[in-house]
Amino acid sequence: MPAPAPHSSVQIDLLRESDAARCAELERLLFPGDDPWSERAFREELRAGHPYLAARDGELLVGYAGLGFVAGPPEAEAEIHTIGVDPAHQRRGIGRALLRGLLTVADELGATVFLEVRTDNEAARTLYEAEGFAVVGLRKRYYQPSGADAYTMRRGSSS
Repeated sequence: MPAPAPHSSVQIDLLRESDAARCAELERLLFPGDDPWSERAFREELRAGHPYLAARDGELLVGYAGLGFVAGPPEAEAEIHTIGVDPAHQRRGIGRALLRGLLTVADELGATVFLEVRTDNEAARTLYEAEGFAVVGLRKRYYQPSGADAYTMRRGSSS
């Protein structure tokens, strides 16, 4: 499934267990005021069989994204568990490429997709809206320990 991210030398492929430490490092960098995922959490997600993608610039992992299915067909539902891109590699289409990769997986089952995004994360919200998501709810104090609010967003199935 390797594919280039737009306008970059970055390749999108499957996340591996050996990437877990780098994912946790990026989580701490990207989400310092909240409860970033640990290396163990990433390993558990992969062992559970959830689809996770990696963005690599050569051998360096610069982004990751994961999806979980919460209901199967005929009314399939999925959740975007996480998306993160190294700040040094942001604004290059990597997050969009990772998101589209996850949506392709969800679309194969005709799944409706949900996610949560911080209400103050304008860049992410704009990306999600451009990819067909709409705000359907508000979760007060969703992110801990910061207490930041989150919007719940939904994208209908492609079928």
